Amino acid sequence: MRKKFWRSKFHGLAFATLLPMNVLSIAVATTTLSAQAPAPNPTRFLGTITAVGTGLLTVKTDAGVERKVTVPDGIKLQRIAPGEKDLSKAATIQFSELAVGDRVLVRLAPEPATDPVSAISIIAIPQADLAQKQQREREDWQRRGVGGLVKSIDPGTGNIVITSGAGAMQKTITLHTTPATILRRYAPDSVNFDQAKPAPIAVIQVGDQLRARGEKSADGTEFAAAEVVSGSFRNISGTIGSVDQGAATITLKDLVTKQNVTVHVGADAQMRKLPETMAKMLANLTKPAAGGGAQPTGNRPEGTAGTPPAGAGAPPAGPGGPPPGMGAPPAGMGGPPAGMGGGRQGGDLQQMLNRAPAIHLADLQKGDAIMLVSTQGTSEVSAITLLAGVEPLLEAPAATQNMLLSGWNMSSGGAEAAQ
Repeated sequence: MRKKFWRSKFHGLAFATLLPMNVLSIAVATTTLSAQAPAPNPTRFLGTITAVGTGLLTVKTDAGVERKVTVPDGIKLQRIAPGEKDLSKAATIQFSELAVGDRVLVRLAPEPATDPVSAISIIAIPQADLAQKQQREREDWQRRGVGGLVKSIDPGTGNIVITSGAGAMQKTITLHTTPATILRRYAPDSVNFDQAKPAPIAVIQVGDQLRARGEKSADGTEFAAAEVVSGSFRNISGTIGSVDQGAATITLKDLVTKQNVTVHVGADAQMRKLPETMAKMLANLTKPAAGGGAQPTGNRPEGTAGTPPAGAGAPPAGPGGPPPGMGAPPAGMGGPPAGMGGGRQGGDLQQMLNRAPAIHLADLQKGDAIMLVSTQGTSEVSAITLLAGVEPLLEAPAATQNMLLSGWNMSSGGAEAAQ
């Protein structure tokens, strides 16, 4: 009877991925949690192993708290595959098989109230299994993903129109969502996909950056979306005034707002430098097409802090993002891909940017021209993607610069771009 009760309580557990490339989480169903009586100390928690000792684990919980957990001999230790919900498919493991980086659900004994607490059961997802699932999802987002700036939204029909690319390379795509489509929204101060929350279609705004995974029509203008992530971010172009390696910051004057901005460059920032020939080619390719080429106009007023109009507040598409977009392109692929030379309009702008050489903060100097996508903010922001070697591109209209960056995917936990 005791065993049956535990299985019914655990039925709501789902080991799933929030990020199509590199962020995985374990979620306990809300209905199960709400059914439990309030207690001063949680009877179980979710987290990641940070250290393994003799009969002892250190686990960083999803709430950011480190817990010391003793693991007595004879308790149930199980391994389950990422995304699997059926515990009958879990395999029994030994304590020696647990490792740093594994995701775990730890069920606790009622006492003691302070660390170290004692586990009565542990269910784990090995880090290697998580990495394999991340890779599969990165590849799927690369193969079946689209991204761009939101041009219009119709919550009634579930349709979202986005524009991708710039100038002669710009195209319009209509995304079709259904009640089954997974919709997520980035936190305004975060570039991490694991902090993106479920949100209805009504919160998506014109000018937002959006990334979707699903099935494209034959001509690429219609898209059946299985998963969508959107967010409001900021685009900045300017010349570096100073670089502080110790503080990992750069300062520059935004060419649009004419305001000085301090940019924090963290480990998750995607940084690349365009070779001069590629920059000149992109400058030509992103010129407005003859007889048109106007960029979409957003619904954000000019002068809004950190948010220039007409799509300027957009990040690179994320699924990592990823979900930052969202899979990383193959390593070692430098230079423009085949078919991008000679001003061909059928080329993939995202691939061109993804294949530009990666750089680090130490490679930047005072006077370098850069274009970047960042979190929202007025005087201080955090970089999501940063593109150097863009002197020829700064001569293009601001809207064209924004559309150029909108085709570049968000990184979600590494230096590589996600697509």
